[in-house]
Amino acid sequence: MHRNELEHHLNALLKPEQIKDFCPNGLQVQGSDEIHKIVTGVTATQALIAQAIDEKADALVVHHGFFWKNESYVIRGMKYKRIKALLDHNISLFAYHLPLDIHPELGNNAQLAQLFEINNVQPLEVGNPLSVAVRGEFSHHISGDELSTRISQQLSRNCLHITPPSNKKIKTVAWCSGGGQNYIELAAEQGIDAFISGEISEQTTHVATEMDIHFFAAGHHATERYGAKALAKHLEKELSIPTVFIDIDNPA
Repeated sequence: MHRNELEHHLNALLKPEQIKDFCPNGLQVQGSDEIHKIVTGVTATQALIAQAIDEKADALVVHHGFFWKNESYVIRGMKYKRIKALLDHNISLFAYHLPLDIHPELGNNAQLAQLFEINNVQPLEVGNPLSVAVRGEFSHHISGDELSTRISQQLSRNCLHITPPSNKKIKTVAWCSGGGQNYIELAAEQGIDAFISGEISEQTTHVATEMDIHFFAAGHHATERYGAKALAKHLEKELSIPTVFIDIDNPA
């Protein structure tokens, strides 16, 4: 497959033009014209690039790529080494940030819904079908401890649970993968019982306590593995190109 065909397929699938983001989505570094093998992963680190080189991949597709808003334009140090490794081995880098969070089937949030057995998924931001945060419900009420155990088991990561004063049972839940903890207030304002994200900020504890909502922080990386993993399966099936998801673990 030609690189342009892969780019067209990814853009048609993930529709980056629909959402404003903090980085360019799509092809970030051009490599070989012909694509015979693809590697997917969460972040385009030196370790993941080295694995892609070992796999003899022609394309690397990630959630966290390069060229973030407000970062330096200068290509030196760590960024230089990463880009040089891609160019030296003729590997194209594709990155899809928010588009890979919000995709209704392959996205990080959709994959978490499947893992945690959440039903009736809808946008948390009412009237915004591209809401980065979503909401849903469990088939029956569960305790905060039960949900904490479920998250920890599914993600193989001990999550942090902030229990509100009422310690109420949980039926409704909202979530946003990665660094989406600031959506907790919107969830609480809608009367939702629990909010799940990857990260926690200092003020998140106070919001959970004062607005009576369970909060679970499960790790930025841990909550964003599954979009790239689902995308790998999709690409191999739909494009008939060998595709490997590689997880470079990150405790954050």
